[in-house]
Amino acid sequence: MTGAALCAVLALIVASWLVRDVRAVDADQLWRYWAGFGEARPQAMPATSPLDVALLVVYVAAAVAALRSSVAATVLVATGVITLAVRLPGLWGIGSHRMESVFSDDLRSRALICAFAALAAGIALFITAGAGRRPPAGSYEQLPTRPGPGASVAAFLMLGAAGAVLIAWEIRQMVRYPEIYPEWYVGGDRVPHGVIDPPPGWGTAALALLCLVAGVSALFHAVHARPFGLVAAALLLPGGVLGVARVVHYDLLDHFGSLSTETQLTLLSWIFELLAALVVLIALAPRGFADVPGPYGPGQGPGYGPPGHHPTPYPGQQPPAPGYGYPQGGGFGPPPPPSQPPPGW
Repeated sequence: MTGAALCAVLALIVASWLVRDVRAVDADQLWRYWAGFGEARPQAMPATSPLDVALLVVYVAAAVAALRSSVAATVLVATGVITLAVRLPGLWGIGSHRMESVFSDDLRSRALICAFAALAAGIALFITAGAGRRPPAGSYEQLPTRPGPGASVAAFLMLGAAGAVLIAWEIRQMVRYPEIYPEWYVGGDRVPHGVIDPPPGWGTAALALLCLVAGVSALFHAVHARPFGLVAAALLLPGGVLGVARVVHYDLLDHFGSLSTETQLTLLSWIFELLAALVVLIALAPRGFADVPGPYGPGQGPGYGPPGHHPTPYPGQQPPAPGYGYPQGGGFGPPPPPSQPPPGW
């Protein structure tokens, strides 16, 4: 319940800023600004970015999962990690000279308060996840699940490749535009971004690292692979969606061959990000194998198998003899005595 409440607070913070932008900027102009359309004319500087829409979805899903999911602890950890990653730069970026010239003092004060509240909630998520770890209350309680073999391979390939693509573009930009560094990562007057959002380079580096960690975790069937992989895919999705929207809006595929090589690679990267996010969401959303402790591994053990399958007995256990009689163990206690003693007892 505590974890769900913290996620609800984080969702409320993001939702309030999105409502502010819709009212101050106009929903249509806000969408065009986010998509990077040249004809976008926002009435005011937006305080949010598409990242905040993805975070709102993540917070709502995490709040629901914290109430009913078997992987609630890992969901809270993943949510806390991404919250700290995207809100930490606000502590020094909100008071920069550029923010002072673009946003009012009242708006910046609210943003700073929200940044502190989000960071406190992110740390509280870690504490709640650690305090909530416990063994299952009974056989009726669902155990955490690990991604299956197919889902693990798909998530590893897609997230690993997406992380590598993001890092490759960061290296390319560093070589081509060295004058914007280090402001690209820590913020500065030459790098525009929303008042509550991290600098673009910081956000991209955090997402790339999250994709790589989630991909490797999926390859090793870790319990935390599903929550981290789903969060990474959710944050990867807006970039792909808006990139494809730019491709469609400007009809770039109609004259793809006449574009420069770098522009062609950019278009392909947007399309790949969208496909990778969708594949990971489809692969990791279903429940995987139950995290059954013991020597049998995840999703295995005596009694595991298709209908009609006769389980292999435990090591050293003799199979039951044919006939009726009392069951040979496996119940809730020793067999009850006969209702009446045998003759001559």
